[in-house]
Amino acid sequence: MSDSPRRSIRVIHYNPWADRLEEAAAYLARLPSLDLSSRIAEPGNLKMRTMARLDADWHGESTRCFAALAHPDLDFLPALTLGRQGFADLIGTAIPPGEEWWFMTNGQHPSGLEHLAGKVYGALAARGLRIFYYAFDEASRTMPCFGQIAPFLSVLIHDEDPLDEASRAKLPARCLSLHRSWVANLLPFSAPFAEEPQEALVFLGSEMGLTPHRQRQVAFLHETFKDRFKAIHDHSLPVSERTALGARFKASLCPEGRKFTTPTMARTHTDRPFWSGCLGLAPVSENSQQGGRLDDLASQGLLFQYAHGDLRSLREACERALATPLSERRRIYEHYNRHETVGSVVVDALLSLR
Repeated sequence: MSDSPRRSIRVIHYNPWADRLEEAAAYLARLPSLDLSSRIAEPGNLKMRTMARLDADWHGESTRCFAALAHPDLDFLPALTLGRQGFADLIGTAIPPGEEWWFMTNGQHPSGLEHLAGKVYGALAARGLRIFYYAFDEASRTMPCFGQIAPFLSVLIHDEDPLDEASRAKLPARCLSLHRSWVANLLPFSAPFAEEPQEALVFLGSEMGLTPHRQRQVAFLHETFKDRFKAIHDHSLPVSERTALGARFKASLCPEGRKFTTPTMARTHTDRPFWSGCLGLAPVSENSQQGGRLDDLASQGLLFQYAHGDLRSLREACERALATPLSERRRIYEHYNRHETVGSVVVDALLSLR
């Protein structure tokens, strides 16, 4: 047994829809009734209001995941959250002795601070906060402030391989840098496993990704599976509707992040396969990009792949997914919930550090 004292960790998640520094539980409690109109360029525009609500709720689920971190060897204190208005609060707060404070940020959110990013992250680090950046997209290449914040990072999880060399060189020698995709921002096992779902297939995409290539696939699947196929290609599925998918569908066709076509991006940018698996659906995705995490999952029978642009291969992969036995679908559900959620990835990284 280790003689080292137990670690007391407080997570502070930067959420662009939050305001001043506050307890994450309080923010999440008021999120459903949060008035977003002041954040929208055209408050009367219904589509913009819908998009804002979808986005705020999605980021709220990320806050929920960061606030629910748990491990028997770590003591997690009540999490905090803040938006841009809360940085002064955080910088002015003293860290109690014996506590580790971890500032969590994800996506390209640091760019919201523009030219101040380096100064803000430097001030946080000077106050003793450790900075955990779970990036996706090509942050080291496309986010102008990456070089400013890189020297202050304790953990960088990124979905580009390799990192931009000039940016990588600015990371501290002790920074834990991991090539890993963004996964499911779901609480593990928050969706019940449906033993007898409908024998149907759902396409989980977005309006932005509805390219001619994807439209051809969707038309083909409508013709092939008739009323057993449904395409959802709004900006995102409302958070409140996600957990119901496991009973409505047995399998899901997930986009593979084709928008990100540069050589450094692995195929795993999209989070759809990960939270589909967490919901108990058998995920289907194409192999149009370089290797990556989805190949590993497919080799383990945890994801069904088809050849890019090959409609016959697409049909066969969807048929295999729909024919997945109960025991195998449960194995998929168990694996994704235990290993492919934001919380599990973050906790694994924290366990490897002091």
